[in-house]
Amino acid sequence: MVSQIESSAPSEIFYPESDGQPMANNTEHFEIIVLIKGNLDILFADDPNVFIAGDLFWYPIEGNNKIKYAPDVMVALSRPKGRRSSYKQWEEGNQPPQVVFEILSPVNTSVEMDRKLLFYSQYGVEEYYIYDPANNELRVWLRGEYGLDWIDVGEKWVSPRLQINFDVSGEQWQLSYPDGQLFMTFGELMARSQAAQQQAQAAEQQAQAAQQQAQAAQQRLQQAVPRLLSMGLNREQVADALSLSVEDVEAIAMNL
Repeated sequence: MVSQIESSAPSEIFYPESDGQPMANNTEHFEIIVLIKGNLDILFADDPNVFIAGDLFWYPIEGNNKIKYAPDVMVALSRPKGRRSSYKQWEEGNQPPQVVFEILSPVNTSVEMDRKLLFYSQYGVEEYYIYDPANNELRVWLRGEYGLDWIDVGEKWVSPRLQINFDVSGEQWQLSYPDGQLFMTFGELMARSQAAQQQAQAAEQQAQAAQQQAQAAQQRLQQAVPRLLSMGLNREQVADALSLSVEDVEAIAMNL
């Protein structure tokens, strides 16, 4: 009789990449997520160790595929750029994302947002931002001794970690780079790039025109010197007539 021995090796745990839900619930929600993600990519483009993601599952505990959330935008400093199917914290030097953004939409419930706050507080987020475009409200939490603490930031705020600026003093919020330049949509960035290209082309055309004018002026001088010399003027007189030095007249005359 042959008996089968069951393997004691644990089966590989599957960590889903998607929950089947859309990234955004309306056009405004999507546009704000893309605005934040895209401009943060630009801000940290030269730093290979800043990972930025939108709507990516974050698994904080190895072996547990139930505990997870996909922030609208998250920033993990000191983590390399690159493609990921999910953010598995144990594969990231056990480094949680330090900064998280959530953009409210009509489908978000208070219970859901309370759960997210608890999750982000428990698993190491240092800065947590919730923006409600419906009433232009920004809420901010910073990590304190016992977790994330709500901060009354008023109408303007600077991220301690990212150094970007938040301003909700107007009808819509404005985000800006550390130097004060406003975050721009891809359309605005494209228009700005095209304008810069047009300016560069215009400057190049002006430089070419100036070069052509200089060449034409030089050619006229080279034609004028022998003509005046042939009329009986000496080199000093030619130099005075053409606002040249005698040496310039002699150099032109020698090249004839």
